[in-house]
Amino acid sequence: MSSLQPVRGTHDLLPEEMRAFRHVVETGRGVAARYGFAEMATPIFEFSGVFARTLGDTSDIVTKEMYTFADRKGESLTLRPEGTAGIARAFISNGLANDLPFKVFYAGPMFRYERPQKGRQRQFHQIGVELLGVSEPQADVEVIAAGRHIIDALGIKGNVTLEINTLGDTESREAYRGALVAFLSGRIAELSADSRERLERNPLRILDSKDEGDRAVIADAPLLGDFLNPASRAFYDDLKNGLMDIGLDFVENPRLVRGLDYYGHTAFEFTTDALGAQGTVMAGGRYDGLIKTMGGPATPGVGWAAGVERLSMLLAEAPAAERPVAMIPAGNDAVIRREATILTERLRRAGFCVDLAFSGNMGKRMKRANKVAAKVAVILGEDERLARAVTLRDLDSGEQTTVSLDRMEETLRGLFAGGGDAFGGI
Repeated sequence: MSSLQPVRGTHDLLPEEMRAFRHVVETGRGVAARYGFAEMATPIFEFSGVFARTLGDTSDIVTKEMYTFADRKGESLTLRPEGTAGIARAFISNGLANDLPFKVFYAGPMFRYERPQKGRQRQFHQIGVELLGVSEPQADVEVIAAGRHIIDALGIKGNVTLEINTLGDTESREAYRGALVAFLSGRIAELSADSRERLERNPLRILDSKDEGDRAVIADAPLLGDFLNPASRAFYDDLKNGLMDIGLDFVENPRLVRGLDYYGHTAFEFTTDALGAQGTVMAGGRYDGLIKTMGGPATPGVGWAAGVERLSMLLAEAPAAERPVAMIPAGNDAVIRREATILTERLRRAGFCVDLAFSGNMGKRMKRANKVAAKVAVILGEDERLARAVTLRDLDSGEQTTVSLDRMEETLRGLFAGGGDAFGGI
């Protein structure tokens, strides 16, 4: 191999990109905490059954996209392709059914073997929230509001639209299923092989198909909203009224669905016009049947997940790196270098970000200070060492002054707080 490259579908997060990435996660974490979501984490890999049972053995994720392997004891393990199943498994295995409502935020890597695309690699990252134990639509409103708040706090560029739909309750979906099967059976020759296979086992999953031929057929299919019973319609009305009460605009999208049986009532997505075809940045819904499907007690749930990479791409402005202090020994004398190292550690312990110039002449070290966008240079030469002082140079204005070591931290804080005019107060 002539050169080392990352595995296809993986991506190095270099420092500048990592700042944006971390900003998304930390913003999500902070906003979610305001809504009462406590952070938790699940293992990156689970027993394969956790995902096969929840995502459905006919789904593209299970049949084509999961990274599944056998460990040394022959157990089938899978790198998590999404976050909700792991949270649900943890809820069951830790016996948390008496700790309701259960509200959590998570962040971490997910893995799917699919064609790498803009903002979505084979190893990608998500933030998400899950709210378990509340059957009322107020929970859906709260989850959606938290997502909107995070998007707003990030200052996402482009037009971000909340799209919502209802999947109704089990009775409504069963009535719709019959109508959908009758319609699709009449056009079965136009469906993809995967969709023809799903027609008998899980016809609602066909509505999630990305195949262009399937999409053309689905465009003429009956709408689930036409089969809602009174209870389902009342739930949907309460959701819409709740969103309007708190000022959240939305667009109703009757084609927005989730193909799994344990999903019901609310389905929603936040979409943008700034990412081309890959326009969804956050998606979620209500999954009242999930915990029971996995063998736990019947527990209602609602949540969403968002791609960190896509949100990072949409930041109006990447967060700037913290401007450091540049510690610059004037010369290569061993005593000066030692004293500079001691002062560097002292300033870091005092809360400053400090970049120490390790070698080179004064000019080279000042170039290093400019490269790291330092705000202030702390210059230590022989004269300063003997006087128990340092020279501080404001690298924006070029002004400088000499201060005693006793006043070094105090003066630096004033410079960072007061900008270029701070020397006037020294």
